[in-house]
Amino acid sequence: MLLSPLVSANPRDVLRALRAAVLGAGPAVALGGDPACLPAEVPAGTAVVLTTSGSTGIPKSVVLGRHALTASALATSARIGDGAWLLALPATYIAGVQVLVRALIAGHEPALLSGSFTAQTFAAATHGLASSRGGTPVPRYTSLVPAQLATLLDVDDPQVDAALAAYEAILVGGQAISPALLERAAERGARIVRTYGSTETSGGCVYDGVPLDGVGLRVVDGEVQVSGPTLAEGYLDEALTASAFTVDDGIRWYRTGDAGAVEGDVLRITGRLDNVIVSGGVNVSLDRVERVVHTVPGLEQAVVVPIADERWGQASAIVAAGVTDPDAALTAARTAVAAELGAPARPARIIPVAEIPRLPSGKPDRRAARALA
Repeated sequence: MLLSPLVSANPRDVLRALRAAVLGAGPAVALGGDPACLPAEVPAGTAVVLTTSGSTGIPKSVVLGRHALTASALATSARIGDGAWLLALPATYIAGVQVLVRALIAGHEPALLSGSFTAQTFAAATHGLASSRGGTPVPRYTSLVPAQLATLLDVDDPQVDAALAAYEAILVGGQAISPALLERAAERGARIVRTYGSTETSGGCVYDGVPLDGVGLRVVDGEVQVSGPTLAEGYLDEALTASAFTVDDGIRWYRTGDAGAVEGDVLRITGRLDNVIVSGGVNVSLDRVERVVHTVPGLEQAVVVPIADERWGQASAIVAAGVTDPDAALTAARTAVAAELGAPARPARIIPVAEIPRLPSGKPDRRAARALA
């Protein structure tokens, strides 16, 4: 099958290419990456080759089949319902791709948020999203990252509240969402569904801790692994595919690199296996530190990064925006972390910044945050 690189990030161009790749005869579309480094052809059944580097890794070109993308869209519909979708995320990232695929599968033309994401543009796009067809109400859905949700909640505007409450469900993923942010969203009438997944799983495959229909979960040596029809075919790099995907008793599993546990059939992610420092001989998960830091007022969007420490070898620092009293914020964070995780996990310092560096997907740019530290 031919592979057609799409240089444009315009959502309308992406939608047009996906319509042909997912619903039509192709060609497969390549999103992101250097066209010169992509092959001219890919295996039959491929819909999208999506190149992503995440927040810390090197670029990976993920091969996604039509079946996987469709299975994900249908499983989402079975879980939360069918309706009209608003695209408020970049169309060249998996979460944005899946908003468009869900709309295509449902037969509803998606609404596209114009310009930069603000509370006002979100409210306007929501107002313009079709709410009925032939007199029959059509449920509305959208997908956001936590930073976008926080942007909406920081604005005191009845129109924004009405927009938040207009959605049957707002999927929020890409990173962990703090309990404080969830509570604020519920108070404003938003129905939030926490999602977990990656490009390799065709986007979110676990909703509020429960896997979508057909998705399997297991934890091996502390690592969360995923199986099911939404899995990617692999990567363009065969060696990378062999290291990330494994077959056990005829079942294909994706090794997520995330640490976690399945408790009562509910998945709980505790962090990245590789986001651990050794401070004074004690292993400290920066993901767990960050989750506790997010419970401190004013630090809900902070990023915790590793730093060198002369005494302990390694320590952590909090990169935070909008902090009016850094010393008080650091004291509160250290107290909360010590109570939850122990004294060795306490962050060493706070680094105030004008704004948290972010990737185009809306996730924190952790490499840039580390550079600031």
